[in-house]
Amino acid sequence: MELDGNALAGDLREVFAFDVTGAVFTCAGCGHAGAVATLRVWEPAPGLVGRCPECQDVVLRLVRTPDRVFLCLTGTTRLELPL
Repeated sequence: MELDGNALAGDLREVFAFDVTGAVFTCAGCGHAGAVATLRVWEPAPGLVGRCPECQDVVLRLVRTPDRVFLCLTGTTRLELPL
């Protein structure tokens, strides 16, 4: 049975209801794995840019507006989230 993305709402709310800095990312550029807290973050910019501490590739981008948060994770191949 096929559902739309709303079927993810409950699970995603549970996943992101904790401090994500303890989650483990895997860099798409070099394969390094580490806690989100170990990313190197630069600002000021239109948002925050988290770079891999090993190769300096962009792992994530986060932009806040008054009514939204935009999160781009194209620089990570995996994000491990403890429950």
